[in-house]
Amino acid sequence: MVISTLADTLVRGVEEASDRISGAFFEPVIRLGVTGLARSGKTVFITSLVANLLDRGRMTGLVAAGEGRISASFLQPQPDDTVPRFDYETHLAALTGAAPHWPDSTRAISELRLSMRVKPAGLLAGLQGPRTIHLDIVDYPGEWLLDLPLLDKSFEDWSGDVLGRTQTRDMAAGFRDLLSDAKPDVPHDEGPAKALASAFTGYLQAARDAGFYDCTPGRFLLPGDLAGSPALTFAPLPGPRGPRGSIWREFERRYEAYKAKVVRPFFRDHFARIDRQIVLVDALGAIHKGPEAVEDMRHAMADILAAFRPGRNAFLSQLLRGKRVERILFAATKADHIHHSQHSRLTAIIEALTREARDRAGFAGAETAAMAIAAIRATTEETRDHQGTALDMVRGTLQDTGKQAALYPGELPKDPGQLLRPARDGAQTWLEVDFEAMRFAPAVLSLKPGYGPPHIRLDQAAQFLIGDRL
Repeated sequence: MVISTLADTLVRGVEEASDRISGAFFEPVIRLGVTGLARSGKTVFITSLVANLLDRGRMTGLVAAGEGRISASFLQPQPDDTVPRFDYETHLAALTGAAPHWPDSTRAISELRLSMRVKPAGLLAGLQGPRTIHLDIVDYPGEWLLDLPLLDKSFEDWSGDVLGRTQTRDMAAGFRDLLSDAKPDVPHDEGPAKALASAFTGYLQAARDAGFYDCTPGRFLLPGDLAGSPALTFAPLPGPRGPRGSIWREFERRYEAYKAKVVRPFFRDHFARIDRQIVLVDALGAIHKGPEAVEDMRHAMADILAAFRPGRNAFLSQLLRGKRVERILFAATKADHIHHSQHSRLTAIIEALTREARDRAGFAGAETAAMAIAAIRATTEETRDHQGTALDMVRGTLQDTGKQAALYPGELPKDPGQLLRPARDGAQTWLEVDFEAMRFAPAVLSLKPGYGPPHIRLDQAAQFLIGDRL
């Protein structure tokens, strides 16, 4: 087993190093991973990024586009024949049609290749003609990413972690009641096993809806064609380890099968090949849900980075240890839901939330950044007088009612510590922060030729992620 794993890593490293050398001299390939936790806007981000790279009028912050060095860009079939194509055209139609609506969220892995003809800059400009650079965008659910740390956890360790968290969560009451009647050391019976797995899945779904991010295994929430399989029919159990043939042993076997047949192939076939990564975060939604959600998000960001192998790509390191992520961007989405005067505060909050994760990446040699963005701008801004006070507001179409409204969501704190300290201390509610997240529908767009959808700092995000390679 160890020898085959080492051999697989070595072969993959040689293949990737060969691809890298070929790309350096012919057509370079940038593999950009896009992930985030539920409702963070992954599908909208990719759709808007592609649309704005095809029509670059709003991408002046991407230096190559601002300088006019991208002479053409076009979509091509993605190189991985077994990976579904990201349905760009359908998603763009949903966002730009006469009755715009948000596209369906990410439920599985998908990929899209955008190729650009780029003129060189600097000393090479007069010596070398334009060359083609491929951008392979890989979209995958953040819940899958949180599964990667399971590779280093035994069933007993994972069960202890999960059961410890459920003790204080009301949405886990049904699962706890069923678990209290279960006897882990009795012979395995598929009926009770399915009941426990179903109750546990129900808890994970409720926990995610309540704003918690530690919802592993991720495929329980997005099962796809694995729904009903033994690999998704287990639940955490208290110790001690049961005898052979017991439900404890069977759940342990299924847990290990889940790691071997679901998590490890994802890491080997997709995740380990990424060299640039953006992690999208709905920080405003977490703040609205309260201190527990903010603290859970902070832990999730640290766990997400632990799944990466950040560092600078080099021939020998690729050969011996596989590819490493060179740049990681943590982006707080939905910046259009607050007035631009508060954007710097949102950026400071996402920097503070991801500080531990970014410090680890920087120590390993990767470049990291955090910023507030909106992949598609759904609101406009206005200032109104309210009882003698000027309020900076945002106007848009409300998602739930379809009506236009100008709203003031509240004020984010200047000091992120006003959020992080009570979150770390286990506070149940905010004492000094009054903020309410709002849900806006996409605005009706009228795009000029050569211009993609309006956004906030999407061009700056693209410059950090891929600008150096253009």
